Amino acid sequence: MSAKKSTQVLIGGKIYTLSGYEEEEYLQKIASYINGKLAEFDELGGMNNFTVDMKSTLLEINIADDYFKAKDLCDKYEGDLEQKDKEIYDLKHDLISNQVRIETLEEELSTLESEKKELLSLKARLEASLEDALLGPDSND
Repeated sequence: MSAKKSTQVLIGGKIYTLSGYEEEEYLQKIASYINGKLAEFDELGGMNNFTVDMKSTLLEINIADDYFKAKDLCDKYEGDLEQKDKEIYDLKHDLISNQVRIETLEEELSTLESEKKELLSLKARLEASLEDALLGPDSND
């Protein structure tokens, strides 16, 4: 496990010291996110009339909303990934089945080609034999 670190971040115009095992870059990213949410509230106007507790609660609700939307999206992507994995599995199964079928058909084709050669050879011998029989043995003269 990595060592515990302390990092100073600026949130809402105040400096806070955060401690944890995460990298400073990550903690600064979190602080930036929270500052962005605070800026959104400032843009809304009318927030000055709320108490500090009310503002904090609204900020927490807003962050929780972002979290659950991101979690739902992540769950959707995980479901999509599972579906794609199943499709890939099915396609691989089909591919293997088709490869086996191709091999079987190639073997059958090879067997049929051998039989065709044998039959053509037999046909040629029979035709020659028939020709000899019809013309007689002395017809070569």
